Amino acid sequence: MELQFIFTKDKSKYIIIYEQLKEKIIKQIMKPNEKLPSKRKLAEQLNVSIHTVKEAYEQLASEGYIYSAERSGYFVSPYDIAWQQPISTQTEKETEEDTSVYNFQNGQVDDQAFPLREWLKIYKKQLVSTHLPNADWQGERYLREQISIYVEKSRGVSCTADQVYIYSGTQHQLQELCRFFGTVQAAIEEPGFKRAAAVFQQNRLSVEYVPVDEKGASLPQSDCRFYYVTPAHQFPLGMVMPIDRKLELLKWASESGTYLIEDDYDAEFRYKGNPIPPLAQIDQLQRVIYFGTFSKTLIPSLRISYMILPVELHEQFRQFNKEQKATVSRIEQRVVAEFMEFGLYTKHIAKMRTLYRKKREKLLECINEWLGNEFEIIGDLAGLHIILKLPEWLDEEKAIQLAAQAGIAIDPISSSYQTIEVRHYVMIGYGAIPFEEIEEAVRLLANVWNSNQ
Repeated sequence: MELQFIFTKDKSKYIIIYEQLKEKIIKQIMKPNEKLPSKRKLAEQLNVSIHTVKEAYEQLASEGYIYSAERSGYFVSPYDIAWQQPISTQTEKETEEDTSVYNFQNGQVDDQAFPLREWLKIYKKQLVSTHLPNADWQGERYLREQISIYVEKSRGVSCTADQVYIYSGTQHQLQELCRFFGTVQAAIEEPGFKRAAAVFQQNRLSVEYVPVDEKGASLPQSDCRFYYVTPAHQFPLGMVMPIDRKLELLKWASESGTYLIEDDYDAEFRYKGNPIPPLAQIDQLQRVIYFGTFSKTLIPSLRISYMILPVELHEQFRQFNKEQKATVSRIEQRVVAEFMEFGLYTKHIAKMRTLYRKKREKLLECINEWLGNEFEIIGDLAGLHIILKLPEWLDEEKAIQLAAQAGIAIDPISSSYQTIEVRHYVMIGYGAIPFEEIEEAVRLLANVWNSNQ
């Protein structure tokens, strides 16, 4: 049957498709296991983009109202009793969150480019009985060995598998470091990674928020036990730390007995110049604790990160945690390890670097064309986001509000500051947004922002 929809101007088209399809399912106008029109067919019928229909279908699937069958399309989910949730129960807040059509948020990747076929092939191979028990709490040795090989080849950091620890994210491994060091003085960049700052605060540590300058992280004034820094691509401002500042930091750390926690999260995506050596390469893990993650290079939902400790901390840390258990799936650790061993990981990174470079260039081109000189671009040499300095007549809160009304999701900068108030900066991520949508999204931003003058 041909589905009918009523479009209004007060909501995004994908929200209208989502809500009205959901209502048809709840009222049993559409029956269990009934096939929905293909994305292309419904898009043609409604004169909307395939992406609009895709967003609506994916939202319905995530809530369990429909399901997809490989090579067959989407179907209404079967149910034994009537659906209990009327469409009117959706809150205003949920509606606001669901209206983003263009995703300029930070920390997300292009999931359409993920090599799912190769990944599933390896995953099925690893689903054998010998791999069903838990891994060692430190992480599957196979993966730790592959990480030690990778960081030496790609980042020049020499370590053994014994120095590598696997965790379910940067916050998790930072939390474990805080437990290990106890109640000590800590330091972090200002602005800096807000979730790292939250971990320090949750552990009730005394924290110095160290202002960054044009070279990135500067020297703390306090006698701190560890200092969390992002030299490869300062988060969120994006400057790359030059060698003289790195040497200055390492000299200070050696003399003060401080450990530098180097979060190298964006190191793989640098678009101008040669790769920048990490602190851990220069120091060879004497005063540096090295953090890496697969969230940006593979997919965020994988939730696998790693920490490499200096040799002098390794045995103490291992003894401290000897009664712990693994928190990351052994199967997924082995999948990542095989993905790395057979060169698929480096191949994927190379492909994504090319894709993100093209997105970055397109984004900068469109900002210059549609927004002009009043909007200053900052921190565009690496990573998956840029900072946009707004003109005086447009503050962060208003910019984000106007963008949301146009169906565009962007992130604030103010939340990355703990002691300073900033009002005229926003973050624009280009990892998730499809290349072909960038120009339209920037054009919409320009229209809603410039109309606010």
